[in-house]
Amino acid sequence: MAPSNLLLLGLFLSSLSLPHLTLFSYAKVFVVYMGSTDNEDPNEIVFRNHRILSSVHSGSFEDAQAAHLYSYKHGFKGFAAKLTQDQALQIAKMEGVVSVFENTKRTLHTTHSWDFIGLAEKETMEIPGFSTKNQVNVIIGFIDTGIWPESPSFRDTGMPPVPAGWKGICQSGEAFNSSNCNRKVIGARYYHSGYEAEEHSNLENQQEDENDDDPRKKVSFRSPRDSSGHGSHTASTAAGRFVENMSYKGLAGGGARGGAPMARIAVYKTCWDSGCYDADILAAFDDAVRDGVHIMSLSLGPDAPQGDYFSDAISIGSFHAVSRGITVVSSVGNEGTKGSATNLAPWLITVAASSTDREFTSKIVMGNGVKVKGESLSVHQMMAPARIISASIANRGYFTPYQSSYCLESSLNHTKTRGKVLLCRHAERSTESKLAKSEVVKAAGGVGMILIDETDKDVAIPFVIPAAIVGKRMGNRILSYIRNNMRNGTSRIFASNAKLGSQPAPRVASFSSKGPNALTPEILKPDIAAPGLNILAAWSPAVGKMNFNILSGTSMACPHVTGIVALIKAVNPTWSPSAIKSAIMTTATVFDKNGKPMRVNPDGRRGNAFDYGSGFVDPTAVLDPGLVYDTQPTDYKSFLCSIGYTEKLLRLITRDNSTCNNQAFSVPSSLNYPAILVPNLKSTFSVSRTLTNVKKHAKRTSYRAVVSTPHGIEVGVHPRRIAFTRYGQKVNFTVTFKISAPSQGYVFGYLQWKHRNSRVTTPLIVRAAPSNLGGVV
Repeated sequence: MAPSNLLLLGLFLSSLSLPHLTLFSYAKVFVVYMGSTDNEDPNEIVFRNHRILSSVHSGSFEDAQAAHLYSYKHGFKGFAAKLTQDQALQIAKMEGVVSVFENTKRTLHTTHSWDFIGLAEKETMEIPGFSTKNQVNVIIGFIDTGIWPESPSFRDTGMPPVPAGWKGICQSGEAFNSSNCNRKVIGARYYHSGYEAEEHSNLENQQEDENDDDPRKKVSFRSPRDSSGHGSHTASTAAGRFVENMSYKGLAGGGARGGAPMARIAVYKTCWDSGCYDADILAAFDDAVRDGVHIMSLSLGPDAPQGDYFSDAISIGSFHAVSRGITVVSSVGNEGTKGSATNLAPWLITVAASSTDREFTSKIVMGNGVKVKGESLSVHQMMAPARIISASIANRGYFTPYQSSYCLESSLNHTKTRGKVLLCRHAERSTESKLAKSEVVKAAGGVGMILIDETDKDVAIPFVIPAAIVGKRMGNRILSYIRNNMRNGTSRIFASNAKLGSQPAPRVASFSSKGPNALTPEILKPDIAAPGLNILAAWSPAVGKMNFNILSGTSMACPHVTGIVALIKAVNPTWSPSAIKSAIMTTATVFDKNGKPMRVNPDGRRGNAFDYGSGFVDPTAVLDPGLVYDTQPTDYKSFLCSIGYTEKLLRLITRDNSTCNNQAFSVPSSLNYPAILVPNLKSTFSVSRTLTNVKKHAKRTSYRAVVSTPHGIEVGVHPRRIAFTRYGQKVNFTVTFKISAPSQGYVFGYLQWKHRNSRVTTPLIVRAAPSNLGGVV
């Protein structure tokens, strides 16, 4: 079924779910997307939007204005408005409308890491053979929770004037005015209409107790100022200035900086206390395109499974940004399970999270002298051993022992808990707060906690009492000790410590969402992996009265790649977004720092492309990839045709004379992507790719193909050797896949083009179709 028909069907079915008497009567926010702007007058677009709205309000222009939230008129056309289901259905059928979808909430995907990756110290960030000084002309737009401009990470000491092409503004608001911007933070805007319409709360009416430091009771500044910390953290990770003494409550102390510390920052605050809404996100994209950003970074995304590309705000906004030469970097999500990857569009760079070689651990000493290591950010320490019990025997009232074993709120008996260390459990992949469990134990009089969590045991938590996380195997050993020493078993938990090089790294974080791509399986997602576990960066003192904090999530991995994109842009300012993505993907490594295959937490299995994409990012190799897979906007049109978009819908999106006839390719595997994925190989299948030479001042350069074949698949490459004589020269090659032996599920290999020490590596991912289907793809 065509995407437009699916959208209409979705609107219709959702309307049928309403009670009969209230059908079509309740208004909520919808986004109306109408494709590219085609250089139209923004005022004319706004007028047309109001005319459409008035047509579904019985001709009332006043009602149309009251319903209107945003008009999108710079990067693309459309608007956001309060509509009933009936009105949304009417507009969806109108000429020129691509899609109408509800204002869905997106979630945030929540330093030594740069040393671990391999960049130089302090701010020069010069890489042998390359000058990255031009990063002062690179502008990164962050769609997030805002910024804390007073942070030392955002000072502008020694920075030159703002780039001449910048058209953005510094929007005033609560506790924020134009003087809060400088030569580092050159622009700041905020968007709240979509949030307020859905949450039915006015930010101006919210009150805050200045003496209450509980982050869960904080409200957001009605301005670009960050009261969450997330936006300041991501911006400083990508582009923060060098800070001499950065630490988290004394932990992990030392100098820290972002990947591109001299790049400029523009802030687009769309995320509030409960999340980020589509209407606001699209408004931010629309302004960012006009303002003149070069890169956009979004550490947020939809819940899995993701919907159609043009019913998704991030996919829509990034499509039009990329078509204007803006590189967009996003996080893959934190659901951690197979097929849970989000931000799936091929024009996005989608980032998975990995560890570094730094861990934060607390020493636990049992009464029998056994020493245990647990993950923790707690700075609290027990001065002496205390009796240890299982939380299951401290159940209170109507709570069962099973319930109290998870240290749920109010589940613990104070008399049984007082003065003891509790062994608690955490449900696998639970969204329940681990920090809250330590608060529950503390409130019941406990003096310490050991938390069993197999899935995310490597994520350090700032517990409010001496506490640490251990895996299931160690947790069972501790439980056995408790059972054998019911009356006199003791434990002592020490404060957290930062330790380097204690385990193989990088490893893919357990929470990092995995492929395959649930929307278009021929497109690899994630694309790349970067540090996202226990990352130290700037923070908002509105939360916890801290200037710096340690966080984990693909939210933290995304800005690492954003910083690297800024360095590539500084060295190669004319490269397209797809060339930049290719350089990042084809130079990545699938080995850890010990030269062994990268593993995946928590079980240590060997990783594959669905865990880390092309591999772990290499910020120095990306500057000289030799060859790139370049993609033009016309290629994305062919891609849309290949996945079922009609010619009519395509023209609405692009606002040109695009046709699905005579397109460059007819199957999505043929998009010139830096990975080749064949999800349904029935016999044989051939796919072509084009490589572009980006080696400057090069004489004749010859590359030969080296293939690591996926199990049970025969791979042929033609030609086996390719040669280039000038910069920008393009060469085509073809890869043919043939089933040679039975295999189950996806199998993995790679194609490598080698020239001396240069490697251009392309993942090969294949899944053979069931043999009874027969035929050829």
